[in-house]
Amino acid sequence: MTQSPHLSVIILAAGQGSRMKSAMPKVLHPLAGTPLLGHVLNTARKLNPSDLAVVYGHGGDQVLEMIKGDDIRWALQDKQLGTGHAVDQAMPKVSDDHTVLVLYGDVPLIKQETLAQLVSIAADNKFALLTVHLDRPTGYGRIVRDAHGVIQRIVEEKDADAAIKKITEVNT
Repeated sequence: MTQSPHLSVIILAAGQGSRMKSAMPKVLHPLAGTPLLGHVLNTARKLNPSDLAVVYGHGGDQVLEMIKGDDIRWALQDKQLGTGHAVDQAMPKVSDDHTVLVLYGDVPLIKQETLAQLVSIAADNKFALLTVHLDRPTGYGRIVRDAHGVIQRIVEEKDADAAIKKITEVNT
């Protein structure tokens, strides 16, 4: 299997998962006998990245104990300061010429084909973001676009005003 020489994958796995009401890190909850993070790693590996980083934090010792792989570069997020901060923890060792694919460690059903298409769109210094329209987008970050349809920002539910909460396009 040849590696994609210009692809780095960063998987965010530092969150507490407070909605799961469990002391176990959410990325370790099993689905079909495999931790959620294990499914995401398996799918990411099918893309043959030359760099595979996992950002860990909450329950880090448990995550490091349960998830194995010589191909994983671990990046610690000591303080939970948001998604951008989590990505920053892995970025210093990413080559400047790489396309970077950021995944969430608690989204186990994402398909290789979907990710391959997203990486293809993002190649050549473009930006690509996987979004979806939901009838009831409560709890998700809203995609705010300008009059030309260009993404301006992602506004999390807790930071959204009434107008932004009406947006149905969300960050997956």
